[in-house]
Amino acid sequence: MAAEPKPLRADAARNRRKLLDAATEVFGERGLDAPLEHIARRAGVSIGTLYAHFPTREAFFDAIFPERLAVLDRIADAAMADPDPWRGFVAFLEGLFTLQAEDHGLNDALARRFPDATEVAEVCHRGARHAERIINRAKESGRLRADFELSDLTALTWAMSQVIRESADSAPDTWRRCLAFVVDGLRAEAAHPIGL
Repeated sequence: MAAEPKPLRADAARNRRKLLDAATEVFGERGLDAPLEHIARRAGVSIGTLYAHFPTREAFFDAIFPERLAVLDRIADAAMADPDPWRGFVAFLEGLFTLQAEDHGLNDALARRFPDATEVAEVCHRGARHAERIINRAKESGRLRADFELSDLTALTWAMSQVIRESADSAPDTWRRCLAFVVDGLRAEAAHPIGL
């Protein structure tokens, strides 16, 4: 039987909390490839203290992002609760990309730029299961083109993450216009066969 981990000393617990707060801010501002030294500096601790608590970058991701990505559950629940499956689908896309636009770290996490964080990957898989239900419901209503699949949403998420990343400083709402064009192309009545 495995022994319970010993609780952290008060000073170590404070340092861990400062590191998590600083990492949330720094990753949110700069993305998941932000230098760890910036996190240590913002937390007011040494880089050695950072590595003592979080020996890998992925350890930070697993400590921060599962809770932050849990908002996807609420976005999906709201989409499924909408009596109009098409409106629920569009609201899901808007909620997903708003989340990405508000936080560079979440944008990177949702684009799966750092897939080695196992807990983050699990939350993303759960989000994919939600998305599949939302997609199927919209297709069954006849409003979403019949050939749109979860893999297409994955590709759209990757593409939108790039639009968000590239336009964040100069035109932060560009993704909304891009999404409007995409949504129009996803309507069943606008669909043309894709020859791929």
